[in-house]
Amino acid sequence: MFLRLILMLLIVGGIIGGVYYMKMQQWEAMSEMAEQGQPPATIASTTVTEESWQPRLNSVGSMVAVNDVSVTNEVPGIVEEIQFESGQRVEKGDVLLQIDDNVDRAQLEGLKADLQLAQVQFDRAAKLVKERTVSQSEFDEAKARLESARANLASSKAEMVKKSIRAPFSGIIGIRQIDLGQYLAAGSEIAPLQSLDPIYVDYTLPERHLSDLSVGQTIDLNVQAYPGQTFSGRIEALNPGIDPGTRSIHIRGVLDNPDGTLRPGMFAEIRTLLSEQNDILTLPQQAITYAPYGDSVFVIEEQDGQKVVQRRQVKTGAVRNGRVEILEGLELGDEVASAGQNKLRNGQPVQINNDIEVNDKDAVSSP
Repeated sequence: MFLRLILMLLIVGGIIGGVYYMKMQQWEAMSEMAEQGQPPATIASTTVTEESWQPRLNSVGSMVAVNDVSVTNEVPGIVEEIQFESGQRVEKGDVLLQIDDNVDRAQLEGLKADLQLAQVQFDRAAKLVKERTVSQSEFDEAKARLESARANLASSKAEMVKKSIRAPFSGIIGIRQIDLGQYLAAGSEIAPLQSLDPIYVDYTLPERHLSDLSVGQTIDLNVQAYPGQTFSGRIEALNPGIDPGTRSIHIRGVLDNPDGTLRPGMFAEIRTLLSEQNDILTLPQQAITYAPYGDSVFVIEEQDGQKVVQRRQVKTGAVRNGRVEILEGLELGDEVASAGQNKLRNGQPVQINNDIEVNDKDAVSSP
């Protein structure tokens, strides 16, 4: 019995000793790996470069027609003739619509006859008053009838002219709102008419930029209907006052629009160009790590013949065409990691390979 107990103790002791030996071997291997350090991370790099940028003030606004009216009739009547097609271009003075004027023409003939009679009576009275055959008062009455007949004829002609609806300016006429034979009350909407060349764009900027703005200043804009296409124009006018509700200034730009590409009501992204600035330090946008506590980059340095990275806080500015303006924290020629930043730590060795695309699933983009 006693021998069996000693045998069991020896077996248990041997197992415990074997496990302890294996653990010791693992610990020694881990210590050797720690002393050797992590293998260098493969990253892509870029350098801080110097560029010339033209600063710009960004805003949004809407396209506005230079002239925009709804064509209406001044006098009532029945539509006798429609002389335009929806969507066509019309010139100033073109007849768009003819209202029935048969009654007016008949009245006009009667007024012409009245004028002729009044003219004859006046001529006779003028001759007789010289011979003292009629009194001066009879001559004055004949003269008054003549003037009244002339006025009535002119009024009738003016009324007839109003029944020919003409384009008040050149432009594109929209979809007609009336039909042939329809009775139109005075002021009925016939069709919209807009002048498209040139065309305005209205937008606002904060009042702090007032000193940077002037009439004739260049503007660029994009519209969603034509992605990738840029349209250029200039500032036409600035409102003299600041809006007290928004503390912004209302700006009107003007652009040439010979093809009618831009249309009133379009949403526009507008850039007001300022004076060109030189010596701007920039980096690709993907080289910046954005965080709530500040933006940073991993600067690549040489230590004991080995490339290592160190995180450095930077102050960024404008973003343009995938590049970011560096205001503080870096100098011209500094080399930084352009991909793989989120797997790096301070002092970590790296190896540069700009010929391959580094897989950086955690890359942080600009907010």
